[in-house]
Amino acid sequence: MEKEKVVVLEERVPKLKQRRRQKVNRRLTAYIAFFFMLILSIIYFQSPLSNIQHIEVKGNQHVSAGRIIELSGLTNRTSFWKVKAEQVERAIESHPEIKQAKLKKQFLNTIVLYVKERRRIAYIEHKQTFFPLLENGQILTENKPKTALSDAPILVNWKKGEDIQEMAGQLAQLPPYILNAISEIHYAPTKYDRYHITVYMNDGFEVSANVQNFAEKMLLYPAIVKQLNPNVKGVIHLEVSNYFKAYDEEKKGDGNEKNTR
Repeated sequence: MEKEKVVVLEERVPKLKQRRRQKVNRRLTAYIAFFFMLILSIIYFQSPLSNIQHIEVKGNQHVSAGRIIELSGLTNRTSFWKVKAEQVERAIESHPEIKQAKLKKQFLNTIVLYVKERRRIAYIEHKQTFFPLLENGQILTENKPKTALSDAPILVNWKKGEDIQEMAGQLAQLPPYILNAISEIHYAPTKYDRYHITVYMNDGFEVSANVQNFAEKMLLYPAIVKQLNPNVKGVIHLEVSNYFKAYDEEKKGDGNEKNTR
């Protein structure tokens, strides 16, 4: 029978002490690292390093980026981690021209504000000043331009608020390519039709129409124009039946007309 190996206790004690010392050192290192991380976190959150460094605005056309940032209430003194997205979005949407706002956080310390503006569907001309008319029917009275912009038609001779609102409802239904083709819309009531309007198009044609079915009728405009000679300008009648009269025929009053159905 082989002799059992005898381990002398004195030989094991130094090894046990060394292992215990290594374990204590590792634990102490972990505690020190955690302590320093805690201190660094406190310093970071209490210092300007945790504040917003950059604010970007995207999607705006008429409302300036500066105005949107002002509405948001965000500054370079605002903590990046304390920004409440919903609160900021509601503040921006309080502007009459802002339909929707969305806040996104980007690392490190960058805020991006995405906005969607309400469409300007017309400008109301009054005393050589142009008041923007929004798609929801609201008329802007602040920051009104002194010159007409080309992104929407001009409403001329419109005085009654209810008539303007009805016209706004019709214009809001038009796709941009038709809306942008309109230069001016004159309120021109007749003895038999208080809703009659005269529309001047950017391509040189004139449209005689009615407010109440304007959007429905104007959707036909591109197809109607394709049937006409672009060199012969005149009036496209869209009141009840659809037909075209050249300006020469209108002046002569000879009754000659081209049916555009």
